[in-house]
Amino acid sequence: MSGSLAPAEKAQGKKELFARLIGGGWIFLLLLALIATFSFLRPEQFGSAYNLSQLAINAAILLVLSVGQTWVIVAAGIDLSVGAVLVFSSVVSAQVMLALTGASGTTFGTTDAGWGIIAIGSLVAVFAGALWGLVNGVLVAVARIPALIVTLGTFGMALGLAQIFSGGVDVRAMPERLVEVLGSGDLAGVPLLVIVAIIVVAVAAFVLHLTRFGLHTFALGSNLEALRRAGINVRIRLIAIYMISGALAGVAAVMSNARFSTTTISGHAMDNLATISAVVLGGTSLFGGIGSVAGTVIGVFIPIILLNGFVILGIPPFWQTVAMGAVLILAVWIDQLKRRARERS
Repeated sequence: MSGSLAPAEKAQGKKELFARLIGGGWIFLLLLALIATFSFLRPEQFGSAYNLSQLAINAAILLVLSVGQTWVIVAAGIDLSVGAVLVFSSVVSAQVMLALTGASGTTFGTTDAGWGIIAIGSLVAVFAGALWGLVNGVLVAVARIPALIVTLGTFGMALGLAQIFSGGVDVRAMPERLVEVLGSGDLAGVPLLVIVAIIVVAVAAFVLHLTRFGLHTFALGSNLEALRRAGINVRIRLIAIYMISGALAGVAAVMSNARFSTTTISGHAMDNLATISAVVLGGTSLFGGIGSVAGTVIGVFIPIILLNGFVILGIPPFWQTVAMGAVLILAVWIDQLKRRARERS
């Protein structure tokens, strides 16, 4: 009898071990493998203080975008428009600041815009992002169009309007104070862009995990009917979540303008894939109801280090696109394995 049970017990033990491995610990191994590989191939470049600083700064912008994506995916949605909304918000913000400075039409250099104008431009970026989030939310929650279709459509609309407003040319005239302080400044050696990302992460994590609104967000992805029976306005909650994603894309737009001193219209084409990969790699389920902001922080560094390593190795850009697609497929596959493991247990 005991002999017949032993194989079953061993099999069950293997299943439990496998479930734990795909539950989150494997991402650390993947991250360490990437770091070790690029450090071995290009130790002087990849491990330099400058490159590590650039990694943190680039991760900061993607992290802010990914936090918004985390909220949406936890609620069983998806937002393919985040990169395009960032571009749209950055273009509108830059043009508003140029107009208020009296430098409309300027396409290169820096302006002497004061902090008041910079504040207005930043608010415009956040408002523009939130407005796109409102459009996404209404179409998904009220019109009941699948989120994939809605956000794919607004992706094209936001990017197209950004190119129309800018004439298809990047706005390269940014306020000098914005670029020098937020884009290049630091506090006690920590880049201000990284500090902004840390603040966003802290606030988002607190609200998602420790407030009633956050609890409702998880319920949207895991037990929608129970939420409705409790008398919660599901539509309003869902619209608010998409607006959060859009507003954070606006925040990322301000950070991007400060970092690159340009609107980088073509520089965020893969941000939607990068954010989805980061979120799912961080343990958030594409089926909704499960996830964490902390996991997203870890997941963000996978595509960031991957792309950074490719640049250092001189690998052509189109291979970066192939790699990002492969990482996304890996993330979805791991998510499915985790779901099956949960169902078995």
